[in-house]
Amino acid sequence: QVQLVESGGGLVQAGGSLRLSCAASGRTFRMYAMGWFRQAPGKEREFVAAISWSGGSTTYADSVKGRFTISRDNAKNTVYLQMNSLKPEDTAVYYCAADFGGTATMTLGEYDYWGQGTQVTVSS
Repeated sequence: QVQLVESGGGLVQAGGSLRLSCAASGRTFRMYAMGWFRQAPGKEREFVAAISWSGGSTTYADSVKGRFTISRDNAKNTVYLQMNSLKPEDTAVYYCAADFGGTATMTLGEYDYWGQGTQVTVSS
């Protein structure tokens, strides 16, 4: 039903910025809450940020509050993650996910569809 295609990952120096994009297929994008998760080598996937279908509610992990901003453009079927003041500990594979009928939950198991992941590497 839903295909998620990510872009924007790459290599950046500490203190720099990146913007990740996740384009969703289908005509029901507005019905999905969207989230970003990340996974570093040897660690479990962890929550980063989420946004409700309307864009009126957002949730962030404590580790990224004040540095990352999630947003969405329903006309483009796209969700974004603006990452500023990046730190080496932000290095991970970042995944976007879609939760039908969700409300910006941080619970991984609530999400129905997942992107392929994109590598973000922050050098010191």
